[in-house]
Amino acid sequence: MSIIRPELAWLGGAFRDGVEVQLDGDRIAAVVPTADEPTHPGMALLPGFVNAHSHAFQLSLRGRGEVFPTDQESFWTWREAMYDLVESLDADDVAETAWRCFMEMRGVGITSVGEFHYFHHDDAQRNFAMDVAVLEAARMAGMRIALLQGAYTAGGFGEPLAGGQYRFDTVDHDTWLRSLDAVSAQCEAGTQTTGAVIHSLRAVPLEQAIAIRAEAKRRDIVVHAHLEEQPAEIEACIAAHGCTPMQLVNADLSPGPDMTLVHCTHTRPQDMAVYANAGGRVCLCPMTEANLGDGISDLPGMLSSGVEVSLGTDSNARISMIEEMRMAELGQRLSLQRRGVCVDDEGRVGSTLFDMATVNGARGLGLDAGVIAPGMLADFLLVDLDCAWLSSVDQDDLAGALVLSGSDDLIVDACVGGVWGDELFPMME
Repeated sequence: MSIIRPELAWLGGAFRDGVEVQLDGDRIAAVVPTADEPTHPGMALLPGFVNAHSHAFQLSLRGRGEVFPTDQESFWTWREAMYDLVESLDADDVAETAWRCFMEMRGVGITSVGEFHYFHHDDAQRNFAMDVAVLEAARMAGMRIALLQGAYTAGGFGEPLAGGQYRFDTVDHDTWLRSLDAVSAQCEAGTQTTGAVIHSLRAVPLEQAIAIRAEAKRRDIVVHAHLEEQPAEIEACIAAHGCTPMQLVNADLSPGPDMTLVHCTHTRPQDMAVYANAGGRVCLCPMTEANLGDGISDLPGMLSSGVEVSLGTDSNARISMIEEMRMAELGQRLSLQRRGVCVDDEGRVGSTLFDMATVNGARGLGLDAGVIAPGMLADFLLVDLDCAWLSSVDQDDLAGALVLSGSDDLIVDACVGGVWGDELFPMME
């Protein structure tokens, strides 16, 4: 049994002092009041950030899509740059890139990642070599990972695969099932789990999407999908099916708390209300959505409808959950021309955004994480309270200050399953 007595701990939506957190292996055994001196003076203990949506290989795109020769650049031209990258990478490249990506995440307090994984092959033989490479990279980085195994069999609604998309090809439902079994067998007990991915309804025909959804229910694993990130996707779906992608989800894919839809940037409020009523979840990736010019989602509508919203770093052009939280709030302020959008019942912005970056993502990945409470995984981050710019911040205002004014430099260390980074990587001290 080990103990942590921080200066402050994030409990029940507020920073509290006089707290002792007792650990038993990789779990929290108890959280009790204490009058003893802190073991970590001048530091605040928070649940580790949960990155609910990542494509680790896209770290290698940094800078490559930031030259704009025409005034027609968009998500779709960025996608072509991504395909060009994909055709140049092998399994060793992906392993190194994923390791660098996960190490960077640990350095900014991310302790769990939902790796939305659809880049499977390093040659034309459909060898699924990238799957094992990503799991090994997470293990080496000490990162908790939910490998969300992606199905990808079409180049669009009714269109064949083309170009770099062949590196994603899962062929058919049985081939995807075998790949899911293979990665599940490779997962390291305690820190690695799997989930199901319908890449998108343009990349997975509806019949197969329905089969994947049924299999996820049978296995009791989560299912994630990209949805309605771009108006062109919605228009193509209406042309193919006579309805929007979200209407297809609501009608045919049995949404519920085990489902997370990523982006929903252009989802109609009435469709989101049906999805919310079924208990479905949403993951937003504010910095990627801004980078790609996707637009700004109806986050206030999601929150008012009861949708549990999580956050992801998606393309990993910039890895910072503090900035994802900040962008989620400030993007809405710019769009709506008002302040205080992501607020709790007391009007505080910090607790809602911290939930998005921790417990909401954990639930969407099926992880016992994101909360400092007995029985939960011992995944934490430490924040330096002794830095100069926090010296005038009251305890009650600390959450808002961290979200709206903080930087990643404040994060001292991260802990996954009771193991701190300075223990795992002593030479990096």
